[in-house]
Amino acid sequence: MLRSVAIYSKEANPRTAEGINRLINGFCSRGIRIYLCRRSITIPGCSYTSLIESFDEISSLEQLPDLVLSVGGDGTFLETMLKVRDLGIPIGGVNAGRMGFLANISEGEIEHSVDLLCDGKYLIIERSLLEFRKPEGIFDKESSTALNEITIQKADPSMITINVYVDETYLNTYWADGLIVSTATGSTAYNLSVGGPILSPDDESLIISPISPHNLTIRPIVISGASTLRMTVEGRSGEFIATCDFRSRRLPFREDICIARSARKLKTVMPEGMDFFSTLRNKLMWGADRRN
Repeated sequence: MLRSVAIYSKEANPRTAEGINRLINGFCSRGIRIYLCRRSITIPGCSYTSLIESFDEISSLEQLPDLVLSVGGDGTFLETMLKVRDLGIPIGGVNAGRMGFLANISEGEIEHSVDLLCDGKYLIIERSLLEFRKPEGIFDKESSTALNEITIQKADPSMITINVYVDETYLNTYWADGLIVSTATGSTAYNLSVGGPILSPDDESLIISPISPHNLTIRPIVISGASTLRMTVEGRSGEFIATCDFRSRRLPFREDICIARSARKLKTVMPEGMDFFSTLRNKLMWGADRRN
């Protein structure tokens, strides 16, 4: 039974504020307690103030919410993921951004989705995460865990050379602008823009996709999610860029990279009536061209 919901947003703007207000009204009218991120906008004249409590960090709440909703785009969802990943709280997303594969509740579906969530009519989908195994502490106090992808990229106009080993078996040497290691969730993100394959969210495989490879016969490859990747990077400059979702760091070429699937998974919410394939059709406009 749903008793409390936390609402998280990255930035305050009129579109986000409207979505938050509609969520507050929908949940509070059913007696659901709301925990509201302090960065979010509270709407003047709200009649449910007794059911609303603000927070800075979800982990600091005396009683954790049953559900967390991010309001924004996929970037907001990724940031929210870092807040709840270790807490085991399911996360859903209301899209107040652009395409929104992760934030898959559209603004027109807010009230209906609130009803479904309150009535327990939703699925929990566990999604795989990636993590940097080496170098350790690459993002200092920030998490080295990614929901979408980890990338290795050039730091200047020259291509870089990336030697890739899968479970210590040599795979290939890539002369390219970079390399994307993607989860199934991230298959519809950066990976998709470079021609990588789309995987169902519950797939535990990993995708290796080159960014602008010099050799045109090089193509993305799907490998077992149980594999560990080791990479060495070479180039003309003294460093390269490593990214973990929206976070990035510059590293010297002497640093080896080790990437593997995390032992942890992220719980995400899919309201009844929604599914991954309908999201694909809607977001990518499959079938919109009547000539096909």
